Amino acid sequence: MHYFDYRGGELYAEEVKVSDLAARFGTPLYIYSAATFRRHFSAFDAAFEGLAHLSCYSVKANSNICVLRLLAELGAGMDIVSGGELHRALAAGVAPRKIVYSGVGKREAEIRFALETGILMFNVESFGELERIDAVARELGKTARISLRINPDVDPKTHPYISTGLQKNKFGLDIEASFAAYQRAKELPNVVPVGIDCHIGSQLTSIEPFLEALTRIITFNERLKDIGIVIDYLDLGGGLGIPYDQETPPHPAAYGQALSERLKGRSLTVILEPGRVIAGNAGILVSEVVYTKQTKSKNFVIVDAAMNDLVRPSLYQSFHAVREVAPKGRQPVNVDVVGPICESGDFLAKDRDLAAVAPGELVALFSAGAYGFSMSSNYNSRPRAAEVIVDGDRVVLARRRETYDDLIALEGPC
Repeated sequence: MHYFDYRGGELYAEEVKVSDLAARFGTPLYIYSAATFRRHFSAFDAAFEGLAHLSCYSVKANSNICVLRLLAELGAGMDIVSGGELHRALAAGVAPRKIVYSGVGKREAEIRFALETGILMFNVESFGELERIDAVARELGKTARISLRINPDVDPKTHPYISTGLQKNKFGLDIEASFAAYQRAKELPNVVPVGIDCHIGSQLTSIEPFLEALTRIITFNERLKDIGIVIDYLDLGGGLGIPYDQETPPHPAAYGQALSERLKGRSLTVILEPGRVIAGNAGILVSEVVYTKQTKSKNFVIVDAAMNDLVRPSLYQSFHAVREVAPKGRQPVNVDVVGPICESGDFLAKDRDLAAVAPGELVALFSAGAYGFSMSSNYNSRPRAAEVIVDGDRVVLARRRETYDDLIALEGPC
């Protein structure tokens, strides 16, 4: 559920008209609902109340500092994949011992930053990374808490770009390599293995792949016990899907119940890394129609948002519902909704039945709160959009719109 709805022929974000926000802040504009973030995080976290657990929000989904602060106030930990995300999490007030550092390419400076900060643990993805963490920890006179990311070779049945648990993916180590890596970790003086990590992919619409992976992880944990490695944390990653179109992903409660049954009687703290399921439907992208265009074979609605603002349709062929902000009751037309970028791949929706719209009118792309602004760019030297958060009738400018001067502020002198 989200808090974007129509009243009296107008789309509202909580208690505020979307058209008023567009008039005040311009377009393209990301609008987030604080109530939706709270509802989604609370519903997710409560689903695991029968387990010792820590819900670490996946910062990459939406890293706006105001969003992170809102979630930190609810007790969220953070799953990070870069030094920049660590900086954001700390600035948002997240306790270091609630931060888990994932990602395949941690640099030495990032490892040092995390060790000096005192994060909960590193999710290690290769032998080289394991050795480097040990070396940096030794240099600092510290002990690094680590888990190894196991690639269980489970097919999550999702888009190949967001599948992470197959042997052909770049993430983690296979079962046997992981066992050897734990043996090596036991020998290293400045690392201590405290967890097992497993993340199989994103936008999953069934809990069966999660449970298949969990079965393999439980068996693996028994092997670790046999060589004297006692694990405290079981990091099962994120990946629970949301409804963009006709998907029917399981409710977090069903996932929580299934995990509770499988892990009953085991002395493990479960770490979860929800991202999309918290942020996805908490945001919309509002855009103004610039032109309409008809060719012999296509009808186009050209808007001022583009692939640099929302790359998911171009990158993943993903679906985002497109609706009028102020419906006029016109008949639908089959259209492609496209942006102004000089690429044929610059589209936000293809072959959609959208009510006929006119230049100057507004459309909203739904389910844009995750991997929307966080993946945006300045391609074609386009300033990035503004972000606002609506909380009841209160509006916060969470990030101002970039200017042309911002585009060149870090460049030169030449």
